[in-house]
Amino acid sequence: MRHTISVLVENKFGVLARIAGLFSARGFNIDSLTVGETEDMTVSRMTIVVRGDEKILDQVKKQLNKLIDVISVKDFRKKDYIDRELVLFKVVFGEKNKAKLAQIIDKAGAVILHRGAKTFLVQMVGPQDKIAALLEQLSEYGIKELTRTGKAAITKD
Repeated sequence: MRHTISVLVENKFGVLARIAGLFSARGFNIDSLTVGETEDMTVSRMTIVVRGDEKILDQVKKQLNKLIDVISVKDFRKKDYIDRELVLFKVVFGEKNKAKLAQIIDKAGAVILHRGAKTFLVQMVGPQDKIAALLEQLSEYGIKELTRTGKAAITKD
C-alpha cells in the first residue's frame, strides 16, 4: 500500500540528506519525493510517498519526528487532500497515427509542448492514476524519454 506523508522541515543545509539517510538506514524505499519552500522561506515542505503496511508507516512517522529539523509530520491516509504530479515525456509517432495520437493526448488533458519531426513533447499535470493511464495508453506508440516530478499534495482544509 502506498502512503503519502507531508513533512515540514527547517530549510537548512543537509536536512534532505538526513531524511533520505533515515529511510535508507531502515530499508524503507521512497517511491516519490518532492521538496520546496513554503510561504515561509525558512520552512520547506517534503511530500514523501512510501510503500508499506501500517506498521512501516507508523515507524517512518516516529523516526521522522525524532529528527531535530523536522517541524511536523502529517499522514494523509485519513485526510481529505488533493495531489498532483507533473510528467514530461516524448512519444513517437508516424504519419499514419499522428492525428490519433494528438487526439488521445488532448482527451487526457495533456498538452503537446513541442511537435518534432517524429515525436511530440508532452506535458501532463494531474493525479498519478490519470498520468499512469495515459502512459499505459501511449506505451504502444513508444515513449522515448520521460521525467516526473513526484507527487505534491495538500490537505483541502
